Amino acid sequence: MPRTAFFISDGTGITAETLGRSLLSQFENTDFIQVTKPYIDTLDKARSLVGIIEATAERDGIRPIVIDTIVDQAIRDIVSQSSAFKVDIFSTFLAPLEVELETHSTYTVGRTHAIGRDDVYMHRIEAVNFALDNDDGARTHQYEEADVILIGVSRCGKTPTSLYLALQFGIRAANYPLTEDDLDENGILNLPPTLSRHRHKLFGLTIDARRLSAIRTERRPDSRYCSMDQCMQEIGQAEALYRRHNISYIDTTRFSIEEISTRMMNETGLQRRFSPR
Repeated sequence: MPRTAFFISDGTGITAETLGRSLLSQFENTDFIQVTKPYIDTLDKARSLVGIIEATAERDGIRPIVIDTIVDQAIRDIVSQSSAFKVDIFSTFLAPLEVELETHSTYTVGRTHAIGRDDVYMHRIEAVNFALDNDDGARTHQYEEADVILIGVSRCGKTPTSLYLALQFGIRAANYPLTEDDLDENGILNLPPTLSRHRHKLFGLTIDARRLSAIRTERRPDSRYCSMDQCMQEIGQAEALYRRHNISYIDTTRFSIEEISTRMMNETGLQRRFSPR
């Protein structure tokens, strides 16, 4: 029987959801119905939420799990009256830190994901705009400004990885699709001049042919584009190019965007421009 897990916060709920999902992912043999409840920032909202939690417990026949990052003590007191199994992230970790640091926490709602310093926020926006402007080889003349240029066949994860790198770390990531247009007269995939000039910035992505075919089928079913033969051919040509030019690359088949990004940064030594919020 699946367990219902509530991620609760008096702010956006991002921290509760992120940490909560990480904790629950360690229990592979248990199915979870995950519910995020952000902005529980008044006593009335807290009382209403307790009613939802109790109704869920009655429906499921087992108490829900509540993982929260609520700062306001009065709201926490109301939520604590529910029959759920509760994991209070802030009180669990802040109290020991207060002892170690010999000072009290500010207990500020929304501080983790607030805009904070204007220069950091603006840099994040600029990096995201750069990733969007330089998606799929759209503006190759801006590659001088790129921190990294992701290359790979269509639908192997270049765009979401570029955006994640920009949003989380402020990295200016461009991406370029390797297509049949880059084949020479012998059918060999070569680096186009626009990439050759920035060889030191290139990082390749590859993917299992079956997975790629499934992804492409959702986009263009019953087409040559999604056929296994076409996918296998493109992937083989791309990986041969990586080896020929000694370009580092990652197989994205079983990795999340977060894992792809951090592995790429670790292999290249690329430094984040700011820490993720």
